[in-house]
Amino acid sequence: MIHQYDEPVYLISIVAKALEIHPQTLRQYERENLITPSRSSGKIRLYSQKDIDRIKLILRLTRELGVNLAGVDVILRLKENVENMEQDIKELKNDLLKARNSQTVSNDKALVTKKSIYEMIIFED
Repeated sequence: MIHQYDEPVYLISIVAKALEIHPQTLRQYERENLITPSRSSGKIRLYSQKDIDRIKLILRLTRELGVNLAGVDVILRLKENVENMEQDIKELKNDLLKARNSQTVSNDKALVTKKSIYEMIIFED
């Protein structure tokens, strides 16, 4: 059975065993707001493959690079901000491409073109 990347299907014991960590470590990551596993109706933690990949990143940062959990939090937030900005840039590039292809720009946008000629004014005392 194939699951979606962000579908919560794995129990804490399965994740802990697969990553060779103690379940308490996963609970600590959750207390530190580094991960937010889903919960079943019976309040059982369920992890998705996306959660597991995030945990792997946390483990790599802490084990291999010696980053503490506060540093991991900062790194993960920055990573998320960069990903959001990259998505925004991608959308803006698509909007610009559409505007250039249609030769029109919507009223809520401005299209700025670059000029290749620069003028320099020098003031003398």
